[in-house]
Order: sequence, then C-alpha cells, then structure tokens
Amino acid sequence: MAENRKTYGEGCIAAHALDLIGDRWALLVVRELMLGPKRFGALRAGLPGVATNILTRRLEDLERVGIVRRRSLPAPASAPAYELAASGLALAPVLRELCRWGAAMPGHDPGLPISPTALMLSMEAMIRPAGRFTAGFEMAGEAFALTADASGLQIRRSDAGTGEMSFAGHPNDMASAIYGPAPLADVVASGRIRFTGDLGRGQAFVDLFRLRHPVPAGEDA
Repeated sequence: MAENRKTYGEGCIAAHALDLIGDRWALLVVRELMLGPKRFGALRAGLPGVATNILTRRLEDLERVGIVRRRSLPAPASAPAYELAASGLALAPVLRELCRWGAAMPGHDPGLPISPTALMLSMEAMIRPAGRFTAGFEMAGEAFALTADASGLQIRRSDAGTGEMSFAGHPNDMASAIYGPAPLADVVASGRIRFTGDLGRGQAFVDLFRLRHPVPAGEDA
C-alpha cells in the first residue's frame, strides 16, 4: 500500500479490510464492476455523484491493491476497461449483506438515482425464491438476462429481449415497478416502463422481490 494512503493503523482484520475498500466511493466502484467490465465513461454514468478525479483516484487505489485490473474489451469496442480481480469478485457477499442490512434501516430515499447494476444486485439480495422465471431487463443502455429459481437469482449481461418476459425503462422507474406497491399492470399502463410477456407471470416474478421493512427497536425481525 502506498505510504500516503490513509489507514486506521490497527491490527484488526476488519480495519485492514476498510483500509482497502473503506474510502468513499470505493465499494460502489466495486458494485458497478460486479456484473462485468466497464469503460471509465460507463462507470461514471453509474456513479453520477462522483467527481471524475475522485473516480480516477479510486480506480488507481483499487488497482494498486489488486482488487481492480485493466483489460481491453473485444471488438467492436476494442477499448480499455476495468474489471474486478478475484479479490474484488469475492466482495459479492459483502454487497448482498449491505443491501439487506440497508433495506432494514429507516431513511432510504427511493427517489435518488440508482444505476442498472445497483438495481440488479439489490434484486439478487432481496429475492425470495419460488418457481422458475426468465426475464430480460434493459435500462440506460445496459441489458441483463435474469433466471430466478429455487437457488435464487442469476444475472448476466446479455442482449435485450432475453427470457420469457422483458422489462425496459429508466432504472428508477424499474425499481418502483419491482419494489413499489402498485400492480405491474398499472405501472405498465402508466407508461413508466415497457413490458412484454404474460402480465400474470410478470406479476408473479415481481412478487418475488420485497424490501425488508425497518425493525422497531427491541423487536426481532
């Protein structure tokens, strides 16, 4: 680690982990790369609140400690990009548990921006498995193929239109369709998202995902 990096200066292994990923934006950079490599501009789009110089610094820091590495995307992109090394991919359970913990805490504002990748990872964390569904999602120029089954939710980047049903729209509108109280048919009728497939199956799929409600002090979940 570079000498000018901040450190907690403790032998605690949790403190050591935070020395590596505890800087502001670092873990969110990891989040944006969790489903595959991205170019700098795509990372910036997924993190609208970060300044360009801060993003550059975080990528350099994460690359220095072996969490992120650079690679060249295949044609037709043929451009440099960033991807997670094995140690970065190993943070997937950490992100899932942060989603679950955060969903149980008060104060979450669903109106703030959410990236397509962030929504996908939140769905992976919040699913209650039941039955088998396949679905395609398209948001902000990114497309994903989802398979839900008894083991949970599997997500991969894909072409649009993959699966028995497909969803398309702005990420925040999509989050509202997945987690909001309105029936899927009403959200589709309002024009906020586009849906193709059987609406009954679509509603059953959406019903797999529920944000956990805050637990009052002194009560068990």
